Amino acid sequence: MRLRLDHCSLAGPRERNEDYAGAAVPDGEVLQAKGVLVVVADGVGGHARGQEAAEHAVRSLLADYYATPDTWSVEQSLDTVIQAVNRWLLAEGRRARQSAGMATTLTAMVLRGRRFHLAHVGDSRAYLLRGGALSQLSEDHTWEHPELSNVLRRAVGLDQHLQIDHRDGDLEPGDCFLLNSDGVWNALDDSSMSAVLRSQPDPALAAAQLVQAATQAGSQDNCTALVVAVDEVGGDTLRDRLLSAAQLPLPPRLQPGELIDGLTVRQLIHDSRVTRLYRVERPHADGTETLVLKTLREDASDDEARAALVHEEWLARRALGAAFPQVSTHPDRRHLYYLMRWYDGETLAARLARGHRFDPDEVSRLGIRLLRGVASLHRLAITHRDIKPANLHLDREGHLRVLDLGVAAADSDRFREINNPGTPSYMAPELLAGEQADVASDLYACGVTLYELLTRHFPYGEIEPFQHPVFGTPVPPTRYRPETPAWLENLLLKAVAVAPAQRFETAEEFLLALERGAHRPLASQRRAPLVQRNPPLALKVLVVVSLLLNLLFLILLLSRR
Repeated sequence: MRLRLDHCSLAGPRERNEDYAGAAVPDGEVLQAKGVLVVVADGVGGHARGQEAAEHAVRSLLADYYATPDTWSVEQSLDTVIQAVNRWLLAEGRRARQSAGMATTLTAMVLRGRRFHLAHVGDSRAYLLRGGALSQLSEDHTWEHPELSNVLRRAVGLDQHLQIDHRDGDLEPGDCFLLNSDGVWNALDDSSMSAVLRSQPDPALAAAQLVQAATQAGSQDNCTALVVAVDEVGGDTLRDRLLSAAQLPLPPRLQPGELIDGLTVRQLIHDSRVTRLYRVERPHADGTETLVLKTLREDASDDEARAALVHEEWLARRALGAAFPQVSTHPDRRHLYYLMRWYDGETLAARLARGHRFDPDEVSRLGIRLLRGVASLHRLAITHRDIKPANLHLDREGHLRVLDLGVAAADSDRFREINNPGTPSYMAPELLAGEQADVASDLYACGVTLYELLTRHFPYGEIEPFQHPVFGTPVPPTRYRPETPAWLENLLLKAVAVAPAQRFETAEEFLLALERGAHRPLASQRRAPLVQRNPPLALKVLVVVSLLLNLLFLILLLSRR
């Protein structure tokens, strides 16, 4: 991306300037991942701390937007930061009487790659000049009544339940964006602003001319204009570069001892319907480094499978920490695959298969490690969608790692599958009913996984593909493991509840319940009435009872005759 930007701000006839504008232009991968951010704010006029509100909003957004995870969408990142600013302004307003009512408008725009994204609250405005035509991108949040036309109905710091307008669109070379406060657009009509932007290609001079023209036209407010001229749209992002790797040739089926791109194959460790995993070695300064190579089978290499593998690598590079295998960069890569570090150990499914019995303490400890990893994924707005013992690896030092992000999804992804992926026995009831996977379904899978580790059974029985199960009441773990503590049983039954609202709301809540354990156990869940648990059975019972009563009355009547 190549652009030019500048701004100008004058107090006008006011004693102080309560407008504030700013921009952040990073470089390298930050520019590709997060883009350029420009912001204009206008403190609520006449308030002693309006200027502070505007400055705080702009500075916070410029600093904190770039601290949000790359896996978040632009909308989620902007929304999260602006909502935090709103809460801070409200808290300041309640803290001292002189701060009451401090608020600001806010118009922010992110230009990233080949698109722009607008977040807007209040009556500052955003415009786009394209092909000589000026169009307003934002909506004024003022009351429509003539006597209230300058009164804000939405501003940052005005209301606890802040609504933010979001809009996005494609970028084109030659686009010119204008962000300005109401002191400018109230004094100048669209044709006047358009004429300045068309005649003055220098953003600094254009912003200065707009502000001076508004002042000369009799503006009674602070005047601020920020102009961005787009000379070239952005190039490929990291995701785009990875997608280009999807065009690389697939490696053939590899045999131990073979070489590929400087890597020596040692063992085929997994061969599924779609993917293959190999243990490979790479020369290292201290000898050799052991890695896992993940690729596709030749007979499953359609465009969707290739995109899924690239998508998995992109997510895996962002899931950092001890709870996940770390991706290894390989400059000599000439085929379609990606590399992860090798960890000695085995999956929890392999442990179950060789007869290991997990006691309640082990299940609790593993659950804590699992939920720490899942919580970090959810903070990145990543939904795993296939949590199960086969995707949990325990190394020889006791570290648990969450494997296989092949079907995971992030909020920022446009990549979506037609059907929910996953393994039926671990899928929440709402997924089997066709709803999309989310945090609640991940936590349900965590609950089923811990239940299986403890009991070697599933709470609702094993579910086969294409089966349409009826979810009634989960079998208590004590049916299979009588020594299970009551606190752990209550926790697991809550985790696998049929209704999402009855489960844990977040991974952190689930984690806290496990960490507290018997010291502060969950209250035992009240057993739901039969009519809620199984309406058809309740109806049958009612019909049978009714028939028996009618038969009894009939016998009584006949006996009196």
